[in-house]
Amino acid sequence: MKNIQIIDGASNATFSIFQATEAEFAAIFPDGTDMELIEDLAKRLGQREAGKVLGGLWHRPILKRDAQGIHGTLFYDNQNREIPATKREVDQDRSSINPAQRILFARHQ
Repeated sequence: MKNIQIIDGASNATFSIFQATEAEFAAIFPDGTDMELIEDLAKRLGQREAGKVLGGLWHRPILKRDAQGIHGTLFYDNQNREIPATKREVDQDRSSINPAQRILFARHQ
């Protein structure tokens, strides 16, 4: 199982983590990506298929303290959100991360 953190605009701001099967994860995050916008997922898979892929996820929440890493981030409510075009965290704009992250991300690009 892989862990996906959900980032949304809800006022509760729990940013919950859910477990995905390998197949679900690959459908949400293709080609080595680790960031996805819900709008893009729905556009790529179609509303119906995206709903099917996400359906199982919502039944597998995990506490943050029990998660062994976060493997991907799925964003909802993205009017002002900017993510790299590659949808990989390591490709984040260098001006928006700290020096230690720049070094770490450079090693993984």
